[in-house]
Amino acid sequence: MALTFTTTAEAARLHGVKTCTHGRGGVGKTTLVRTLHEWPSTGPTLLLSAESGVLSLGDVEIPQITISNYDEMDEAYNFIAFSEHAKQFQSVALDSISEIAEQCLRGEMAIRKDGRAAYGEMGSQMRDLIRKFRDLPGKHVYFSAKQSNNKDDVTGVSRYGPSMPGQALTKDMPYFFDELFSMEIGVLPETGEQYRYLRTKLDLQFEAKDRSGALDAIEEPHLGKVIDKIMAHNVALNPQGV
Repeated sequence: MALTFTTTAEAARLHGVKTCTHGRGGVGKTTLVRTLHEWPSTGPTLLLSAESGVLSLGDVEIPQITISNYDEMDEAYNFIAFSEHAKQFQSVALDSISEIAEQCLRGEMAIRKDGRAAYGEMGSQMRDLIRKFRDLPGKHVYFSAKQSNNKDDVTGVSRYGPSMPGQALTKDMPYFFDELFSMEIGVLPETGEQYRYLRTKLDLQFEAKDRSGALDAIEEPHLGKVIDKIMAHNVALNPQGV
């Protein structure tokens, strides 16, 4: 069997940027999809929506597949990965991965008497699904997630991070992604005006990380600009792709 040789720089460019953003309800995670779809280098975007509240996107025509169970999510993946029609989309948004996991759990609970078995099967299915979308070649993928305060059993430290059904899957979430952001609301001391921002670095309160090394600790809540910054950083480090 022939081996496939490439470089890390080339792989990064071809793979696309995969991000997960967690935040409390109403902070604006769904509106981030607009910043992908309307940005030249990351749009058009296909939205896979398990959320009922997409009113914040009501004034923009974003192609959408409504997801109501795990099988539909798996079918949507096959469409994106293998159909010619899906090649038009530069980005894919899953809003939200937490809701999709809850749908999966409800399906498992309906067919299994043992609740532990239902949680175990849900966790296995969701890990596989997250990895498949994370590893989609040639597309940027945005996962939104609910937020909860999660305690590390080893260190005893609690931080706000992505929330999923079941403690085991919740603890695994930060490890799936190279780019993990917390979306938060700040207040300008001079005027009292609120503003939204993305936290990209781990601190004492929030789970976040930027493995690209391209981002500031606080970034504008605009995924198109954030992805451009990451891609430009990769090119600057490896202008010849070597």
